[in-house]
Amino acid sequence: MKLAFTKMHGAGNDFVMVDGRLPSASSLDTARIAALCDRRRGIGADGLILVAPTPDADFRMTYFNADGGEADMCGNGARCAVEYAAHCGLHEGACRLATGAGVIGGRRHGPGDVEVSLPPWRDLALALELESSPWDEHHVCNTGVPHLVIPVPDVELVPVREWGHRLRHDPIFAPAGVNVNWVAAAPGGEEYLLRTYERGVEDETLACGTGASATAVVLSHLERATSPVRLRTRGGDLLVVDVDRGNGSLTLRGPAVVSFEGEVQIDE
Repeated sequence: MKLAFTKMHGAGNDFVMVDGRLPSASSLDTARIAALCDRRRGIGADGLILVAPTPDADFRMTYFNADGGEADMCGNGARCAVEYAAHCGLHEGACRLATGAGVIGGRRHGPGDVEVSLPPWRDLALALELESSPWDEHHVCNTGVPHLVIPVPDVELVPVREWGHRLRHDPIFAPAGVNVNWVAAAPGGEEYLLRTYERGVEDETLACGTGASATAVVLSHLERATSPVRLRTRGGDLLVVDVDRGNGSLTLRGPAVVSFEGEVQIDE
């Protein structure tokens, strides 16, 4: 059985995009999704996204992490879903997309330049005490998925994989765990540099849209940044987050790019 797919990335955060209307899409289960996302034996991706029509919006985005587990939200994935759905004929530029975290808005400003709204943030906790960490500051914010934000002087000095794994599994965040973000001011002070360890991927990714958004919320509430907050990802791309502290609304703008298209054989 063959499955057609499109490989996309949002600021280096890469995804296997699948049209949910295809008959072969119904065969995708946890094991098959994990196999497709495997970087040595499969297509290779941080996650897989199914896009299909739905009655309550222009389309539904169903997001799976690289381990095959479903997650409520992915900011970079949502931008790729907006771009992909337009190519599938499901909208013409401005749209509403249903996600596990609720219905959000999307807009194409141009080819590969996409903005999405995000669910209002929740569970914001500044100055969290975390005895297992060697850093002084810890802040938590949920922007569709939970994030730990750690300001540091220099993100290049952070052993992301080691400490991301430790903190992601810290008992204080059990049972679901948490994504971990380290942020530092870039030279010149107009941007921030961000590195993220993502649960489900279980490694550092080149970008994380919900992580950038959570970081922007934290920096805004600490009054260290003003909206829109500009964050430079590990992959070198720029994500721009507009934070409205009055009503809790967020928008995330950045690249959503097609890498290639293909067809893969999957076992029946």
